[in-house]
Amino acid sequence: MSDSCLSSLGAKVVLAASGDDNHPPENIIDGNTETFWMSTGMFPQEFIIHFSGPMKIGLVTMDCYNVKHLKIEKNMVDNLSHFESVAEKEFEHTEGHLQSNTMSLNGISATHLRFIITSGYDHFVSVHRVSVES
Repeated sequence: MSDSCLSSLGAKVVLAASGDDNHPPENIIDGNTETFWMSTGMFPQEFIIHFSGPMKIGLVTMDCYNVKHLKIEKNMVDNLSHFESVAEKEFEHTEGHLQSNTMSLNGISATHLRFIITSGYDHFVSVHRVSVES
């Protein structure tokens, strides 16, 4: 299963470290790379995606601008204070087009994924789309 529009699967962004009314975090999961969530500066920045139930995840793809380093953590319970690390990646800088990075999560099961942007190539970053594949 692959879906670039996680909102159609009942997923929700339940937390974002920052927000802009013109670029809300819900844009991350709408499947459209023309819409996006924009940070308000400073690092780390994070957001948490909640799935409607346990989801088996093989690959995660993130389309973004100015992200330098990303950590992904998973959770299988409702308590959002217990996450475990599942992936970490340094992104290459791109000029004039989206960074598109795919990370293998080896078929893990998760009800929540936390994305932690620990550094960027600029003060602000934008995340245009997160998609998953089982």
